[in-house]
Amino acid sequence: MRLRALAKINLGLDVVGKRDDGYHEVRMIMQTIQMYDVLEIEKKKEPGIVLTTNIPYVPTDERNLVYKAAKMLMEEFDIKEGLTMNLEKFIPVAAGMAGGSSDAAAAFVGVNRLFGLGLSEEELMKRAVKVGADVPYCVMRGTALAEGIGEKLTRLPRVPHCYVLVGKPGVNVSTKTAYENLKLDDPAVVHPDIDGMVTAVRNGDLDGMISRMGNVFEPGIISKYPVIQEIKDLMESNGARKAMMSGSGPTVFGIFDDKEKMERAAAVLRESRLAKTVFATDVF
Repeated sequence: MRLRALAKINLGLDVVGKRDDGYHEVRMIMQTIQMYDVLEIEKKKEPGIVLTTNIPYVPTDERNLVYKAAKMLMEEFDIKEGLTMNLEKFIPVAAGMAGGSSDAAAAFVGVNRLFGLGLSEEELMKRAVKVGADVPYCVMRGTALAEGIGEKLTRLPRVPHCYVLVGKPGVNVSTKTAYENLKLDDPAVVHPDIDGMVTAVRNGDLDGMISRMGNVFEPGIISKYPVIQEIKDLMESNGARKAMMSGSGPTVFGIFDDKEKMERAAAVLRESRLAKTVFATDVF
């Protein structure tokens, strides 16, 4: 069985507070895009899980969320057979695009189908949160409002039609770093209008959505990695209606209303060498 694990971008990302358990309360507009890893899974007679991947530094044991997700379901349903999985990664690692979470979601969906477990999407999502806060959304996909630690999801209508240019510079940013650089009590912190974005998406209002896009992590991360701002500026000066950092970064995405403009901007971005990964696509 071959499954596509789709990348996500955050059209809006706000952090509204810190909980007693150390987690942060967030409000985000999540959107899957047509950029994906491929997970191939197959039954084997011998018990146990064998995971391989095309990226040498990606772990292939329980540290990998794919392995963790598959093992969780197989143990719960007492599956005696084994599993062979091959993960081909195209989504950049540590890029703020939920690559690992999406791979785990594909493992949940794949094991459920392969062994005929009969779990609904909702039942898979309940289990998925134990692996990571973004995993339930990656099972669901599409456009959604995420609240809580990211696990409370409200499905939204598809965003107004647009194209997405992705540019990831050659730096990696951990989520931990992003939170450490975020000063919630600083009056200069700009919180995006998430409610206004939800209304704009529901009304099919692309202008209204774009004008409210924002990421509370951006200033802190850009101050450490100015190349993020350079990529944003390049996209916007080459036709992007808005360019913004996704998640905890460092990936930047630009929203375009015209495919040719996006493709021209992609060529300029590749030439600039500011981004290590450049990918032109559209929303899922």
